[in-house]
Amino acid sequence: MKKWLIAIFTILIICGIRYSDPWILEAIRMKALDVHQQTQKTKILEDIITVEIDNKTMDKNGQWPWPREIMQRELIRLFESGAGMVVMPILFSQPDRDGKDQKFADILAQVPVVIGQIPASEAKGNPVPRGVATIGLNWQPWVYKYDSAVGPVKIIGNAATGVGMMNTTPESDGVVRRLPLVVQIDGKLYPSISLETLRVVAGDPSYQMKTGDAGVEALRIPKFSKIITDSTGSIWIDFQYKTKTYSLTDTLPDLKGKIIILSPTASGIDNPVATPIGVIPGHDLIATSIGTMMTGTNISRPWWANFLEIGSVLILGSILAIIVLTLPWVVSLISPIVIVSTYFVSSFLFTKYGYLVDWSYPALGIFVAWSIAAFLRFIAEFKLRQQIKKQFEHYLAPEMVKKLQQNPELLRLGGDTREMTFLFTDIRGFTPISEQYKTNPQGLTALINRFLTPMTWTIMNNYGTIDKYMGDCIMAFWNAPLDVPDQRKKAVGTSLEMLSKLESLNKELAQENLLPINVGIGINTGSCVVGNMGSDQRFDYSVIGDAVNLAARLEGQSKEYGVKIILGEETVKDIEDEYFCLELDSIAVKGKTEPVRIFTVLGENKWVFENTNWCFSQQQHEKFLTLYRNQNWAMAKHFLLDLRGEFNKLMVGYYDMMFDRIERLEFEDLPDDWDGINIATTK
Repeated sequence: MKKWLIAIFTILIICGIRYSDPWILEAIRMKALDVHQQTQKTKILEDIITVEIDNKTMDKNGQWPWPREIMQRELIRLFESGAGMVVMPILFSQPDRDGKDQKFADILAQVPVVIGQIPASEAKGNPVPRGVATIGLNWQPWVYKYDSAVGPVKIIGNAATGVGMMNTTPESDGVVRRLPLVVQIDGKLYPSISLETLRVVAGDPSYQMKTGDAGVEALRIPKFSKIITDSTGSIWIDFQYKTKTYSLTDTLPDLKGKIIILSPTASGIDNPVATPIGVIPGHDLIATSIGTMMTGTNISRPWWANFLEIGSVLILGSILAIIVLTLPWVVSLISPIVIVSTYFVSSFLFTKYGYLVDWSYPALGIFVAWSIAAFLRFIAEFKLRQQIKKQFEHYLAPEMVKKLQQNPELLRLGGDTREMTFLFTDIRGFTPISEQYKTNPQGLTALINRFLTPMTWTIMNNYGTIDKYMGDCIMAFWNAPLDVPDQRKKAVGTSLEMLSKLESLNKELAQENLLPINVGIGINTGSCVVGNMGSDQRFDYSVIGDAVNLAARLEGQSKEYGVKIILGEETVKDIEDEYFCLELDSIAVKGKTEPVRIFTVLGENKWVFENTNWCFSQQQHEKFLTLYRNQNWAMAKHFLLDLRGEFNKLMVGYYDMMFDRIERLEFEDLPDDWDGINIATTK
């Protein structure tokens, strides 16, 4: 529950940060939107040509500013080359030093020329206004406002066909992406030089502006389509448009009907502008903005963009968090696809519709949401792995612990009913052994550890789980927490291997003049409940069920029956093809009324068939049990005497016990339908 709360809280914080929109996010958003401009293919504007007043031109005509006479000569040359109109982003704010303003104005009055003026905070200029029709609400709170402006000298300003503002409004990072089409000074609207050029091209006397609740909505020159703007009356410039560029000293091509932008670019008088596609001359910005409006390109940032960007993080971030926290890791590979898709969706909206929708914030926000969810899951799984290791490292083989850590889903906790095989082993005759260490209790502990250590490793190496140690007793089980398909064979094979390890240990003890250790082993298979058992303060991974209790009782009966290992009949079902088993009896263990058939195992069939002739003895043993259950005491004892020396004398204790039992039963008045079930009176 905690990780879910953290994930949800993180996503809400991410959305809250975007809602407040700090400057760093705005800067990143602008840089991300620039990518769309940078990846566009360049388009050459056929109707606009740029002619530069470059260093070569300065070498030819002398220092800047030129006398009006030179400007007049060059202007005439452009129109003689066929220019349809000339745009000069040049400020003619001071009278000509040679007094040629009138002649220059006379030329301007004869040809379509647009010149520039600039807004300023403090200036004594003569800005030239332009009539405008406004529609809608008050525009003054929205349009960029300046206190004054510097315009051309009056005689030139009145003669020019158009006069437009040369101003830019860089974003917070200093990059120009938008261009104001109008500004206000003393309550009057002044068009930009780009808009003024478009008006002159259209031959319209003015333009129209529509304002709504969210500011300026659009500008329009009647002969052109509507120009969508932002709330300040600015347009987003489409930087894919370029112009052919020449030096004023070059032999110019046929300029018939072209819009010519005549602009200074010589060193010291140029006007470089930082844009999304790099630093460009100021005249390129004018040409690009004219091209944007002439082609009808309407780049805009729609009102729903913020909702889409925040909503995508909220929805997609939540979906990915759910996927990461609940589904397999492989499913979360969809996350990079979702993150990358934000760019392609944004690119599609820009290319197809001209919408500026940010992809950086959704990509970053979704990535952070995914990362936090992945981190929370990693921490949870790491803690679970550590818990698994802590809980099972002393009870399972390292490779099984590793499997559980790699895939904790294999661990079924909380009371799962499963069929399992159980093994109990205990030291017989522990009292005489402990008497050897009356004065050395530490030595007894060391001896017990010498016994438990190889027994434990044998169990764990055969995919068994150590449930607990009870003094010198070991309880183990198979098929939990990991599935062990051949659990019966694993458990029985483990018991034989334990006896082999014990034999080696006893040889060591004999060399140390210590008593040997003898054990009894009980194995049973059945359904039980496995899981974490205990209290809130302390619990263990353990099992409960009748099959467990029976396994413990069978271990206790191994001494009574004179064998090392006793198997329940459910365990024997699937192992007789691999292990040599003998049925011992039908017994109702203490505390139970229902009888079970019990068996012992003497080794692997492969070894038996290659090294002994026990098959005949096994048949004789089965005949003995039939005689015994039919109360044919005399023949049963006869068979016992013959069998006593068989099976490498591993069954001597059992046959002696059965001989004594028969002699006792001979004097009891048993019913004719006696079933041969032995009622155990001890555990």
